[in-house]
Amino acid sequence: MRGIVQGVGFRPFVFNLAEQLSLTGWVKNTSGGVEIELNGAAAALDAFVAKLRAEAPPLARIDEVQVEATSPNGYAKFEIHASQPQPGAFLPVPADMAICPDCRRELFDPTDRRFRYPFINCTNCGPRFTIIRDLPYDRPNTTMSGFALCADCQAEYDNPRDRRFHAQPVACPRCGPHLWFEAGGQRLAEKEDALQMARAWLKDGKILAIKGLGGFHLACDASNPAAVEELRRRKKRSDKPFALMAFDLETIQRHCEVTESEADLLTSNQAPIVLLERRPTSTAAPGIAPGQHTLGLMLPYTPLHLLLLEPEPGFPDILVMTSANLSEEPIAYEDEDARARLAPLADGFLLHNRPIHMRVDDSVARASMDGRPYLLRRARGFAPGALTLPNAVRPTLATGAELKNTFCLAREQYAFLSHHIGDLENYETLRSFEEGIEHYQRLFRVRPERIACDLHPDYLASRYARQRAEEENLPLVEVQHHHAHLAACLADNDWTAPEPVIGLSFDGTGYGTDGTIWGGEVLVGGYQGYQRRFHLAYTPLPGGDQAVRRPARMALAHLRLAGVEWDPEIPAVGALCAEERTVLASQLQLRLNAPLTASMGRLFDAAAALIGVCERATYEGQPAIELEALADPQEMGSYPFQIEGEIINPAPVWQALLDEWHSGAAVPTLAARFHNSVVRLVIEVCEIVRRESGCRSAALSGGVWQNRFLLERAVPALRAAGFNVLLHRRTPPNDGCIALGQVMVAAHSIETN
Repeated sequence: MRGIVQGVGFRPFVFNLAEQLSLTGWVKNTSGGVEIELNGAAAALDAFVAKLRAEAPPLARIDEVQVEATSPNGYAKFEIHASQPQPGAFLPVPADMAICPDCRRELFDPTDRRFRYPFINCTNCGPRFTIIRDLPYDRPNTTMSGFALCADCQAEYDNPRDRRFHAQPVACPRCGPHLWFEAGGQRLAEKEDALQMARAWLKDGKILAIKGLGGFHLACDASNPAAVEELRRRKKRSDKPFALMAFDLETIQRHCEVTESEADLLTSNQAPIVLLERRPTSTAAPGIAPGQHTLGLMLPYTPLHLLLLEPEPGFPDILVMTSANLSEEPIAYEDEDARARLAPLADGFLLHNRPIHMRVDDSVARASMDGRPYLLRRARGFAPGALTLPNAVRPTLATGAELKNTFCLAREQYAFLSHHIGDLENYETLRSFEEGIEHYQRLFRVRPERIACDLHPDYLASRYARQRAEEENLPLVEVQHHHAHLAACLADNDWTAPEPVIGLSFDGTGYGTDGTIWGGEVLVGGYQGYQRRFHLAYTPLPGGDQAVRRPARMALAHLRLAGVEWDPEIPAVGALCAEERTVLASQLQLRLNAPLTASMGRLFDAAAALIGVCERATYEGQPAIELEALADPQEMGSYPFQIEGEIINPAPVWQALLDEWHSGAAVPTLAARFHNSVVRLVIEVCEIVRRESGCRSAALSGGVWQNRFLLERAVPALRAAGFNVLLHRRTPPNDGCIALGQVMVAAHSIETN
């Protein structure tokens, strides 16, 4: 058996199934999966194989079963044998899973020996990836190796009929990890007292650092505006939304609208942060998510979080539960590092002594139109879950992009796309990236035979790839960013058809083959190659990154290109003083530090600034997010783009938008019409490509497709026009998918060269 068949209660399932069918033999874990040898009647053997798939444990995923006849082995009963390491063998590793209903029930049962024990778990839930040092997945290869089992836990661990049979993190208050609370370098309380002290401090408006499953959170009362603003000040995070946690679904429903599919996502084994429509009656502080009508909420996924959020009169019903770091740094996960880095941010620390081997952030998702998860950040609960590929590949390392980085290691039919690493803009995140690659290589026994990276000459991930390829004398495949987006979306949909696909690769930035910044791309192709059929008109990006932080600069660049005067009454023009406008005009005229961009993300920035929605961006995508939040869902009007050859010219959109702004149209109307204009463009370019080449499938990838308003109008419109729409299903549409696309492009480029 291959797949996710270790650490999920698979051997006891096999043991009990064999006993039920009166079969004898054995089962054992190996580094490459699970092996079973059986004796019995032919009908019982056939029934066993059928039930393997049909009745497997809830967290198991069977990817491959090989069955062959063998001579009778003489066993009188069925046994579970010791694990067997196999050099070079590998198998998928289960992700960390949220606490299961059985453990939750025991947690709050006063008669249970694990009553209120913050580290309760079983084979159906609890830590996996964050504690694994190596395979096979046995206790000595985890960070639980230092906790010797007491007699009661050992009996459960050894009993195939117990749901804690070989649950590697199994523990209890007598033999397992424990909590303590400290502040100012002093340990103030232990165990239950530590928990209650943490709750008292949160109730009092304090900010705490809490050690969880894959790292630390910073927590405070989400309904306390002063606490929220103080956390923003300390964390240096002025506008980006904070994630929230509530005790149960009923509490979340008091703060947000929750559809059935969103409830399923919240209560799933992965328990991600889910973006939900905020109710006007929510008591969450306004500073939680400035400029947005959504809140990111998750349910407690560990027993510790459940105990921390336990309802009590006067205690906050929702807590901020945000990654414990300064802006742009990786999440803290080691105690000493956390004490050093988080001391200026937190008033106190709730700690425990179960080591975390691999840091992992919380996943972020939305429920898509068809009810499936639409991932925006793939991390806890999903990573390192192996992605099956449409075709087998040679051992490959792909290093991904600069923003929202993930890397990917692939071999045979599996791609191991990493958890979210973050933006590779500093040494700390680069080290996290390098450590992650080393761990995945060891865990999945991948020795790369080729390396793939982004074309950009200065991305840290690409520099790493080039240096390593040179040092190890490995082939290096440089993949254009938006081609990687297209390939990732195809792989995410198990695409094997030979015909080309229309790739609508819309994002903020990606290095083009002509040295400019791409991002508004209509590609036609597949894994092996692409044609750049349409793209947004090139526009100067005055000041480079400065224009990203000050979207008004981007708006004025677009106006200059469209031949529109800089009337100071226009919000984007008035947002810059006369001196700034003079310098900007000179920059644009002389092309000083004004690289060319064809970015759809920057187009949204310009639209948001133009009508006064957002003049300063403090985090990536802020102008577009705030523009989307204001868009009127009832508005169906739009403006025309002009298509000239392969160039998409937005000048008519700007002129129409400003005409309506001058005539007094409401901002929500203008915001919606701008979104509708992009939808109208998408249909137009796809229909042109279909007439030219017969392409009937469109793949939507890139960070712009995180925009729910845009996505939920574009997809039905494309389907109504007769197109097969490919959306991301297992990976994010943003740059978190790039490494997967690089793997697929590299595989096909090697095969054809």
